[in-house]
Amino acid sequence: MQKAIIIDDERLARNELKKLLLEFPEIEVIEEATNAKEGIEKIETLNPDLIFLDIQMPGKTGFDMLQELDRIPQVIFTTAYDEYALKAFEVNALDYLMKPIEPKRLADALQKLIQAEEKELAAQQAFSRGLLTENDQVFVKDGERCWFVKLSEVRLFESVGNYAKVFFAGNKPLILKSLNALEERLDEKTFFRANRKHIVNLRMIEKIEPYFNGGLLLDLQGGEKVEVSRRQAVKFKEMMSL
Repeated sequence: MQKAIIIDDERLARNELKKLLLEFPEIEVIEEATNAKEGIEKIETLNPDLIFLDIQMPGKTGFDMLQELDRIPQVIFTTAYDEYALKAFEVNALDYLMKPIEPKRLADALQKLIQAEEKELAAQQAFSRGLLTENDQVFVKDGERCWFVKLSEVRLFESVGNYAKVFFAGNKPLILKSLNALEERLDEKTFFRANRKHIVNLRMIEKIEPYFNGGLLLDLQGGEKVEVSRRQAVKFKEMMSL
């Protein structure tokens, strides 16, 4: 069962969507909101799996609202305007439905939700199997975009609450995995815990400099600069024979 919140300033639009969703018993509408402020409060309190989000609302737009959230659920935009479609997919929306919503389009959007959940589960199961080497591939998804990434191509993991941001090529998607959980799975010969927030790929370091309080500053191939804490700097020097 997927918990959903409908965020739309038009009562008739909310009612119509709720009526359409009765055909989908796997979706439970747990709350409604009439503007971005209300939407943020209800998302943070109720932690839904999915939101149906209007774009043009009094005060802040749906896009403004998403920027203020710490954790973004799956998003299906519902709007009377088609000019926002490109921007919607830039923020990794699951789908973009034009009002009045057609039952077939709604069914297609919810099918994408099921597929996304299945891929997420497969990714989590892959992460739960034994130690990962740099030659292993992991599945990473961010909204509509998906990748199979060789771990040797990942230069950095960065902690974002219960998530980790994965840096590879020009991409930085989030995965639902804490840095501590990742550290347990990654080969320490390749991946080094530089500080509380970062794990770096040792093969992606371009430059090492002394830093404050006996720490080190690492320049990575992607241009990121990562501080090695003083405690970890001791371990790092031993590993790298510095």
